[in-house]
Amino acid sequence: MKVVVLGAGISGHTAAAFLKKKLGSKHEVVVVSPSQYYQWVPSNIWVGVGKMTVDQVRFKLEKVYNRWGIVFKQAKATAIYPEGDTTIDKGFVEIAYTSPDKIGHTEKVEYDYLVNATGLKLNFEATEGLGPGKNSVSVCSYDHAAHAWEELQKSIGKMKQGQKQRFLIGTGHPAATCQGAAFEYALNIAFILKQLKLSHLAEITWISNEYEVGDFGMGGAFVKRGGYITSTKVFTESVFAENNINWIKRAGVKKVDPGVCHYETLDGEMHSVEFDFAMLIPAFSGHDIKAFNKAGDEITSLLFAPNKFMKVDADYTPKNFEEWSINDWPQTYQSPFYSNIYAAGIAFAPPHAISKPMKSPNGTLIAPAPPRTGMPSGVIGKIIALNIAEAIKSGKMEHRHKASMGRMGAACIVSAGYSMTKGLGATMTVSPVVPDWEKYPEWGRNINATVGEIGLAGHWIKLFLHYMFLHKAKGYPFWWLVPE
Repeated sequence: MKVVVLGAGISGHTAAAFLKKKLGSKHEVVVVSPSQYYQWVPSNIWVGVGKMTVDQVRFKLEKVYNRWGIVFKQAKATAIYPEGDTTIDKGFVEIAYTSPDKIGHTEKVEYDYLVNATGLKLNFEATEGLGPGKNSVSVCSYDHAAHAWEELQKSIGKMKQGQKQRFLIGTGHPAATCQGAAFEYALNIAFILKQLKLSHLAEITWISNEYEVGDFGMGGAFVKRGGYITSTKVFTESVFAENNINWIKRAGVKKVDPGVCHYETLDGEMHSVEFDFAMLIPAFSGHDIKAFNKAGDEITSLLFAPNKFMKVDADYTPKNFEEWSINDWPQTYQSPFYSNIYAAGIAFAPPHAISKPMKSPNGTLIAPAPPRTGMPSGVIGKIIALNIAEAIKSGKMEHRHKASMGRMGAACIVSAGYSMTKGLGATMTVSPVVPDWEKYPEWGRNINATVGEIGLAGHWIKLFLHYMFLHKAKGYPFWWLVPE
């Protein structure tokens, strides 16, 4: 049997590792990824403030895959033929090589099982003037983070000469998500400027499409902190206040000019804010992968949602926000149309928003999209791998392993400043990720498993996790014992 995994991020790499461990040399595992590197994305924040180098957060995939016996193709998927075509009788993926020695070459890669773990496309084009090479920076990839650090140093240099600098950090599209990464970056900038004794020359502003700060695309949460129950809104506002960070909420960024960000608020008004340095998270979408049936007719809309993420075993029936249920969320991530296709991590289409969708009087949706990064992505990749491996070995698909975001918890360590002795990290756990108001009518989540604390211990935990998960990703001894 042959299993093809598209993507080598947290979810795809995890899936490939467990597939090969469970299937051994009798079956073939192929990974297709456009980059030659694996990157530990959570540490890009530290690259963006000069506390880590690019090579500390990435490594080359081929060496690891050669050791594991996995076939690696540095390429991107362009089309899926689930039924094959007139010349090939089984499902295959059409790929275009991105490695320098094979640029321009394409290939049809057949599969018995396909795992789509292509992750997200950074859709900078959705906001005019947004992104590296234009009028803002990003920390969404290691190269973007390195560029952000270069630009940040220019602002720091001007501050050392006595010039005031305005920093704008947050989301750069009305429906962007990944507020957590922007939150980390804002706090790390504040921490560095405090260390350099330059805080008095800085004006840091947070701009976000969240209805309340601390929403993070998951409808916010109530957490235990120091023995008390508080909301992530209060938690986040207090952290911002302690770091002299102003905030603009309910804002959908529409355009970024040099030094000026234009945004629409939920009440329909248009505003602008000036900046000297801006790091704004773009909108995300799925990748431009087409799908065709055996006759060559395009069936992209059958496999993929309009946002280009893949449809799975979720309930996509249109409903009012108040009518959704955690039962709408997928458990196996299997395609409802082709039983040998799965979508892992960010690549699957969520059935609905977690944060309540809000529209301005102008019809602009200003609300975060659902996050599916980090721990959930790793867990999903693992359970897909285990189910496929068991199906190959037994000859029957039982899906004994499930991972609904309406059932699973997640832990997140937010860096609030890198320092071995004075660093800070906010430790937050939520369970479940998607609120279950039927089971937990008071808080939406298990309040005993949903906690938030900030301190030096959090920084040490995040630093430890950096090395622990790179150990796991590189396949070092007993890597499979490290939890997702």
